[in-house]
Amino acid sequence: MFRFEDPLYLYLLLLIPLLAVIRFVTYRNQRKRLRKFGDPQLLKALMPDVSRWRPSVKFWLLQAALALLVLMLARPQMGTKISHEKRTGIETIICLDISNSMRAEDVTPSRLDRAKMMVENLVDHFTDDKIGLIVFAGDAFVQLPITSDYVSAKMFLANIDPSMMATQGTDVARALEMATHSFTQEKGIGKAIIVITDGEDHEGGAVEAAEAAKKNGMSVYMLGIGSTKGAPIPIPGTGDYMTDNTGQTVMSALNEDMCKQIAAAGGGAYIHVENNSNAQDLLDQELDKLSKKETQTTIYSDYDEQFQAFGILALLLLVIEVCILESKNPLMQRFSLFKRPSTAALILISLCFSHTGAMAQTDRQLVRQGNKLFRSGDYANAEVSYRKALEKNDRNTQALYNLGDALLAQNKDSAAVVEFEKAAKAESNDLRKSMAYHNMGVVCQRHKMFGEAIEAYKQSLRLNPNDDETRYNLELCKRQQKQQQNQQNQQNKDNKDQKDKQDQQKQQQQQQQQDQQQQQKKQQEPKMSKDNAEQLLNAAMQQEKQTQERMKKAQQQPQRRNVLKNW
Repeated sequence: MFRFEDPLYLYLLLLIPLLAVIRFVTYRNQRKRLRKFGDPQLLKALMPDVSRWRPSVKFWLLQAALALLVLMLARPQMGTKISHEKRTGIETIICLDISNSMRAEDVTPSRLDRAKMMVENLVDHFTDDKIGLIVFAGDAFVQLPITSDYVSAKMFLANIDPSMMATQGTDVARALEMATHSFTQEKGIGKAIIVITDGEDHEGGAVEAAEAAKKNGMSVYMLGIGSTKGAPIPIPGTGDYMTDNTGQTVMSALNEDMCKQIAAAGGGAYIHVENNSNAQDLLDQELDKLSKKETQTTIYSDYDEQFQAFGILALLLLVIEVCILESKNPLMQRFSLFKRPSTAALILISLCFSHTGAMAQTDRQLVRQGNKLFRSGDYANAEVSYRKALEKNDRNTQALYNLGDALLAQNKDSAAVVEFEKAAKAESNDLRKSMAYHNMGVVCQRHKMFGEAIEAYKQSLRLNPNDDETRYNLELCKRQQKQQQNQQNQQNKDNKDQKDKQDQQKQQQQQQQQDQQQQQKKQQEPKMSKDNAEQLLNAAMQQEKQTQERMKKAQQQPQRRNVLKNW
């Protein structure tokens, strides 16, 4: 494997085309000045010793020497030596829960960040062991196949985020089933499955999956992270917390009982992760109990400096340039070496530059390697190659776009959209940029995010108006969005009608209850007998008769004048 220790010096290679332009302009002005003296053919006959090609050959030899000197400054290093070392260790698959509940902050700084720190410390303690990484939520996928490359493990670990998962939730059983198929075929070696989760299993079947792993000779260790009392789940960038369908704040709590059941079924142990290193120490002790076996591992040796070869080539080109004179040598006139461009010299220059370009484009080699793996269907390793290419050159737009395709092929839709967006921002070619937006639209349309998909398709068509496939997808997406809106409106209308019907039924029930209560009240009032009614009627008639007699007597007496004032 080839690399440059100080790649920033490679920008000095821009001097070569700049000097070439300057020489072209100078040579053109020189020819114009010569034409002032007479006909070019006549001048050529008057200057038989002047060579047309020698100055050009000398110039390009100097350019090649300059390029080699720049490459020397960039410190080329070679690490192609491969050694096969025998190591004694175990195989470990880490299943990391990246559901939204892992954003809870009952563990500092958060459950997910704490889990990442623990995995990184675990990798640092490994020396002769192999490690693999699986991330899961409502679904699961292999983030890193089992390997001894701890650098890649840390690189993949740093990029893990809940937004990578399109399907949220927690499916521990799916992660355990995938982990059992991710180990090598080595027999007699200890195999550990480490599940780091908050224990909120939404799907079930985890205990059965742990028992199956134990039958295959694997030990399941459950690392429960979080508080049993529960904590709210923050929404990034908003300052709010997640709520359920009723509007209540979701409280995510660690389910220790479930974790203990899975660990017991898998023949491992349960460890509670807190804000200290106790869980790390306990896990190291448990892993030390596993049987270790001697395995053969292929690794790269240390990188060696290779500037000496570039120095020798540069010195050789300078010597050749000095030996070539501007004018023709009388002793060599019988040889037509410079009557036209020297084939040998041109071959030498082209070889130098092609060799230089090949060595300076290691990220392209990794992209080609990833393309080969992608075409063969090995999407996981293709993803690794593309990521290594981006590690060497993070502005390689082809690597960004192809990485998105590899992630899309593995159903990592959220992560694929992120890479397509990066490729679209970094790409300068309108056609390739439109392809990135087209793929973003396809992913959004697949997840029924029609508004975002329409915007992506429109941006793609602005860059490439002749793309009929994008235009078809855009129209289809608009129809699907309209259907979705109609369905939502119909659903809202049905919900409203159903609510009105329920309110009407409720009012009828209340009216019926009121009528029943009034009837019951009437029934509870004492009923009046016939004799009592006659007695009351006679008493009322007698009282009316007495009142009329008093009024008659009052009318026969003289009336008095009322006195309103007393002075």
